[in-house]
Amino acid sequence: MLQHTTPTEAREALLRIYQKGLSRVEGRGAVADWLQQYPLTTPVRMVAIGKAAQSMAMGAREQLGDAIQQGLVVSKYGHIDHRYCRQQGWRTLESAHPVPDAASFEAGDALLELLNEPTSTPLLVLISGGASSLVEVPIEGVDLAFLVRTNEWLLGSGLDIVSMNWVRKGLSRIKGGGLLNWLHGRKTTLLAISDVPGDIPAAIGSGLLTPEPQLQQRLETLTLPHWLSEKLMAGAQQRVVRVPQDEVPPLQIVANLDAAKSAAAEEAEAMGFAVSLRAEFLDGEAEDTGRKLADQVIKGPPGITIWGGETRVNLPSQPGRGGRNQHLALAAAEVLAGVDGCLLLSAGTDGTDGPTDDAGALVDGATLKRVDGLGFNAGQSLTAADAGTLLEASGDLITTGPTGTNVMDLVVGLKYEL
Repeated sequence: MLQHTTPTEAREALLRIYQKGLSRVEGRGAVADWLQQYPLTTPVRMVAIGKAAQSMAMGAREQLGDAIQQGLVVSKYGHIDHRYCRQQGWRTLESAHPVPDAASFEAGDALLELLNEPTSTPLLVLISGGASSLVEVPIEGVDLAFLVRTNEWLLGSGLDIVSMNWVRKGLSRIKGGGLLNWLHGRKTTLLAISDVPGDIPAAIGSGLLTPEPQLQQRLETLTLPHWLSEKLMAGAQQRVVRVPQDEVPPLQIVANLDAAKSAAAEEAEAMGFAVSLRAEFLDGEAEDTGRKLADQVIKGPPGITIWGGETRVNLPSQPGRGGRNQHLALAAAEVLAGVDGCLLLSAGTDGTDGPTDDAGALVDGATLKRVDGLGFNAGQSLTAADAGTLLEASGDLITTGPTGTNVMDLVVGLKYEL
């Protein structure tokens, strides 16, 4: 364990450990490493969709060069360097996340247009988190307003990401393996950065190229509002995948949460900390999880503790500023209040937390003290889902910008001897 750690050094250490986790799963390096190990020997047409789309495409370019004959890159607003992509001759489209917009429909049309072009050139498909909302071709009778209503309901429902993606698949002609109907027998290499528990292929990006034969039965296990369940039943026939199993491309995981956690642990050990790398997946309520983890840090031995996962927040009708990581961190700050030598970082690996430009927050025993006299109440901020406003005032928000990856969230605790 490092000796004579100061509060400033402790915060810097946690941020360094978090950044090391991100670098291990950054899309460019992950894709380049895979293609170096398993080189493609023919020209390809490339499709990259997700928050890490450009980063993954850059990794493909690094290894394949001009063998990429044509490219389509679809990502979240602000996550594409259009000048770079134009220099490669790639078409770029930006759309919305986590709720689709009209540009998501345009991206869906562009995707089908590329796949319908008469050519037998093999495909390289790169998928990362966010693909579910960034590109869409809905079933008949579903328009943008209905999709927005559905996604807004899902994001506040408390359902886990796998269940939410079942619903998204049910309203789509391309999710749940539906996009296979447009491959026309072409050889396809499918690489993904996993943003789902257990790296389940059918759940990553809502399984654009991974069929889910039991989808209807799974939808029937969910408690959904009538207006939504009725539409899902009506669209069952439009979701039929007409491709034999032997033509389904295997999905190759090039980066995931475990890799990020391991890299973070290696960095912490290299810095001289005792490290506890937790295998448990964090998927409960963000507020309860934040309190529990802060308590574990306080009661545990000195050193670094690393968790990963994706917690949930049940949103009020008019939520404030923040996301699940900021919510978790503020709840932890209440438990840590007045305790010296204990900190907790909770942040998304994609650089965004909920509908904000912040990745998360790093709190300590003085977080709430720093906002004394400013009119804040942590409990009220949590009830209003407005953790971000308080954490901005306390100076505890983490802002990274787009990271080129998305493997859910990292949570890192530190207890040090004073």
